[in-house]
Amino acid sequence: MVASRFGRVLRRGAAPLPRTRRSLSGAALAQLGAQRFYVQPGERRAYGPLGAELKKNLLQQWWASALGCSRERILPIGSPLKLANGVTAVAARALPFAVSDRGSDRAGALQQYVPSLDLVGRRLPFGLAESGVCFPASEEALRGVELRCSPVTSAAEVTLASLAWFSSPRTSSQWLDHWTRQRMKWWRRFASTPSDFTSSDVDSKDLKSGTSHGVRILYRFPWGSEPLETLWSLGDTELLRTHQGARTKLQCRDGRRSVVPYVISMSSNMDHGLLAYLSNSLQQVQKVDGKQRLHQRKVLKLHPALAPVKVALDMGRGATVELRQVCEGLLQELQEAGITAWPGYLETAPQSMEQLHTKYDEMGVLFTMVISESTLESGLLHVRSRDTTIRETKHISEVKKFLLKYISAAENI
Repeated sequence: MVASRFGRVLRRGAAPLPRTRRSLSGAALAQLGAQRFYVQPGERRAYGPLGAELKKNLLQQWWASALGCSRERILPIGSPLKLANGVTAVAARALPFAVSDRGSDRAGALQQYVPSLDLVGRRLPFGLAESGVCFPASEEALRGVELRCSPVTSAAEVTLASLAWFSSPRTSSQWLDHWTRQRMKWWRRFASTPSDFTSSDVDSKDLKSGTSHGVRILYRFPWGSEPLETLWSLGDTELLRTHQGARTKLQCRDGRRSVVPYVISMSSNMDHGLLAYLSNSLQQVQKVDGKQRLHQRKVLKLHPALAPVKVALDMGRGATVELRQVCEGLLQELQEAGITAWPGYLETAPQSMEQLHTKYDEMGVLFTMVISESTLESGLLHVRSRDTTIRETKHISEVKKFLLKYISAAENI
């Protein structure tokens, strides 16, 4: 019942009172990102604890999507990063801008194509997926780090998640259409405003030799549109070049025929994705109460699957030692269940409930729980929802089950 009720809330964006929403500027995004532990402006790809957790969650969702689409036909791989001019990956981090002689993140998948054939019975189609840090070299890769000029962060390296899909030449165009739809659906799945995510064909003058088609998935930031992901239809040119034209060892079965596969390459910039979801989720919510008074608040409405913190634990007035012990016990129970919790009870500066709600809304925390004297007496505590601002009373023994059901329901929406 709990899961279904909150599933309906998530689907319809329900609120107890009429309200309007509007997105905020890049400056507001930068300020909140720094203030609420997401990013550090001026630092090269430096994330605070919440930014690091958000990036981890985003990567986990990408892997779940990639392997879940066709688990027996998509294999995870890991390719070593090779840098130009003999520079090592460790040394490159000290350079103002380092470049990779891989040319792109897909080179690792092309190199591992032949060793992977036995795992798929030399049958098409199949894919190889990987993620990791890249130091872009190509013009197209450089386009993928344009956010170094954004008001939020700069870039010299990017975290990419990539999938190389090998299919028969006769079905390659259909597979490109299929993956474009799937990838757009994935990006929009976690969005508060899905229409901010769009796609466009790559101009023919930007296509490389051997590339027949390209599609970019873009996000409309306050400062302009930026690419999140690029899909290329590569034909067999790069695969043949990688393996010195050895067509015989590259052939796979397409029904009864043996063919050299065509390659569709998909590359997602996780750093851009993180900023896109921060921008898409940051809203100025206006609410009119029963007395026709206007209230405004900033809220980071990250999708529950991406939200770095699911619940914040704070304590009200009362016997401090006993309340803290209850908070610590509940924190441990939630963490053991895989639920990320913020130990707000450790902060010593006094704050009103309104200040706490403001802080946690801007951090994107799904629920705030306050342990008070009544918790010690009856086991009851208050649970406030970020999205509805409704406060409910629950027994402390029900909290873990309640959160797990909520998160499970949100995952399936």
